Amino acid sequence: LIPWSCFDANPNLCLPKTLTLAITNLVLRLWFLEGKALRSDDLLQNLPVGTSATLYFRDLGPQLGWTMVFLAEYIGPLLIYLLFYFRVPYIYNHKYTFTSSSHHVVNLACACHSFHYSKRLFETIFVHRFSNGTMPLRAIVRNCAYYWGFAAWLAYYINHPLYTPPSYGEMQVNYALIIFVLCEAGNFSIHWSLNSIKCEGAKCSRFPNPSKNPFTWLFFFVSCPNYTYEVGAWVGLSIMTQCVPGEQLPSNFVILIYLIYTV
Repeated sequence: LIPWSCFDANPNLCLPKTLTLAITNLVLRLWFLEGKALRSDDLLQNLPVGTSATLYFRDLGPQLGWTMVFLAEYIGPLLIYLLFYFRVPYIYNHKYTFTSSSHHVVNLACACHSFHYSKRLFETIFVHRFSNGTMPLRAIVRNCAYYWGFAAWLAYYINHPLYTPPSYGEMQVNYALIIFVLCEAGNFSIHWSLNSIKCEGAKCSRFPNPSKNPFTWLFFFVSCPNYTYEVGAWVGLSIMTQCVPGEQLPSNFVILIYLIYTV
């Protein structure tokens, strides 16, 4: 922690009172180890200080912006799943290398999984609006380990040469596909609705409201329907493939969201 003293009597040692703090890899505090960190939009003149103040700078370590965080999390599952789908060497028995499954649901599951993460990458680049905040590199490693690890676990079983199709055949697959498609459409509709909110800088004071789009009517019941649709999409994929790892994904996703926003 490095102190920075400010004295009104000496302008050479004083931060301008109209300065907006916008340092992404440092945290500023008025006290050494107590109190909350200052926000990037805090003004010095609005802080509880007298004629002098000491700001403590703390290095947060390596950081990445939210766009890079999302891209790193989503590109991994997209590529990892395809490795299992094409059965590259050293994953399954060598006699199955670069063979394809005879089950239609395996191809459909690959298409759905690839579409899901391709949509996420598209939304990250063209739809989502991110604040100036960053994420520590160690947290990115944890998040990527989750996304990449569960993608490999899911892909291993669905694309396994001994995989068996769902118990109720095409009827189960088709109904599950409908659930998946509707939830993906709902998820995109919510993200687009959030993107349309007018914001001042990185802050948005207005809460999104339901529109004529029926997918947004879920705002009447929950505050974050994009996560509701996200879980619904994974449930649809789980029913479609009738695979144990897929059945675990929705609950694990909710746990991950809780950890991200509470740690």
